[in-house]
Amino acid sequence: MDRFTPYREQLDALEKAGRKRRLSIPAGKDFSSNDYLGLSRSPYLKDSAQTAIANGIAHGSGGSRLLGGNHPEHEALEAFAADHFGSESSLFFGSGFAANTALFATLPQTGDLLLYDELIHASVHDGMKLGRASFRAFPHNDCNAVERDIQNWRTSGGTGTIWIAAESLYSMDGDRAPLVDLARIADMHDAMLVIDEAHAVGVYGEGGTGLAGDIGRQDNAILLRTCGKALGGEGGLLTLPKLLREFFINRARPFIFSTAPSPLTAHLAQQAIAYVADNSSLQSDLAGHIALARDCFAGLSLGDHQNSQIFPIILGEDRVAVEVAARLQGQGFDVRAIRPPTVPAGTARLRISLTLNVTQDDIRDLSAALHEALLLADAA
Repeated sequence: MDRFTPYREQLDALEKAGRKRRLSIPAGKDFSSNDYLGLSRSPYLKDSAQTAIANGIAHGSGGSRLLGGNHPEHEALEAFAADHFGSESSLFFGSGFAANTALFATLPQTGDLLLYDELIHASVHDGMKLGRASFRAFPHNDCNAVERDIQNWRTSGGTGTIWIAAESLYSMDGDRAPLVDLARIADMHDAMLVIDEAHAVGVYGEGGTGLAGDIGRQDNAILLRTCGKALGGEGGLLTLPKLLREFFINRARPFIFSTAPSPLTAHLAQQAIAYVADNSSLQSDLAGHIALARDCFAGLSLGDHQNSQIFPIILGEDRVAVEVAARLQGQGFDVRAIRPPTVPAGTARLRISLTLNVTQDDIRDLSAALHEALLLADAA
C-alpha cells in the first residue's frame, strides 16, 4: 500500500464533505481577521518598530529564555503587563496557543480536576492531553453543571485542586462567559480559575484590560491575554501569581525548550498595550461599529451573540455557508465560512468580525450584499 494512502483518504473525505481547508491570501474589505482595533498596520507601531531597530533592539532572541534568549525587552514587557493588568507577575510566550498549551500541560497536577467549557480553545485541549490532571467538559456557560461536577467529584473522594477554565468572549459565537458566577464558584470551592481573554483584551475593560475586571486581580486567577488580535502583533501573556511564574520557568517544557520570542516583538507588545490604554477612542469607535452591525443584521440567526465584535450568521448547512461566503468574497468582502468540526454539526456559519479596518459604510454595504446572497441561497 502507498504509504500516503491514509492521508490521501482523509483529505478526500474532507473534500467530499466540503470541509477541506485551504490557505488563501486575504482580499477585500476585512470582515474576517481578529485585528479588531486595526493595529496590525498602525503607523504608530510601525514607527515604534523602526525606532526600536535603529536603537539596536534585536529582531531575534538567539535562544530560549534560560539559555541566552532572555532580553531586557522581555522583562520590561512582563513587568509592565503585570502592573497594567493588576497581577503579581506575567510571563510572555510566542503565541497564545503556546501559552495555553503550556499552562494546562504544566500547572494542574496529578489528583486535580480540570473542568472546562465545552467551547474552549483547541490549545486548551492540547495542553490537557499533555498534563497530569483529570479533565472533563461542562455544557457551555452552565454554572450549575460546574457546581454539580465539583460536588460529585468531592463526594466520590476527589481531594486535589479544582481548576475551572473558560473564555471571557467566545470566538465563534460572540457570547460572553458568566465570569462573576464562575469566580464565585471558584472562591467557594477554593478552586483556580483560568480565563482566556484572547478576544476581549484591548476591546473591553478600562485601558483595554479585558472583561475579567477585578477577578483578574485575585490570587486564584490566571489570565491569558494574546498580543496577536486586538493588540496587532503576536505573542501571548499569562498573568499569574509569582510562585506559579517560577514554577513555569522550572517545569513548563514549551517555555523551557522554545526559542524565546524576539525582543522586538516584546517591545511592540508593550507599546501596543500602552497605546490602547491611552486611546480610548479605539474602543468607542469599535463600539459604534458593533451597534450599527446589530441593526444591519437584525432578523438574521445570530445564535447567542451578546453585543460583541464577533457576529455569527448561522446558516446550518456547510454548502450554504460556503456558497454565501463565496458570493460575498466575489463582491469584495473578506468573509469566511466556518464549518464543523470547528463549530458543532448543523451550525455552519459566516463569522463576521468587525474591525477598525473597515468603515461604517463598508458595514452597510456588506449588510446589503449579505441579505441579497441569502435570498439567492434560499432560491437555489
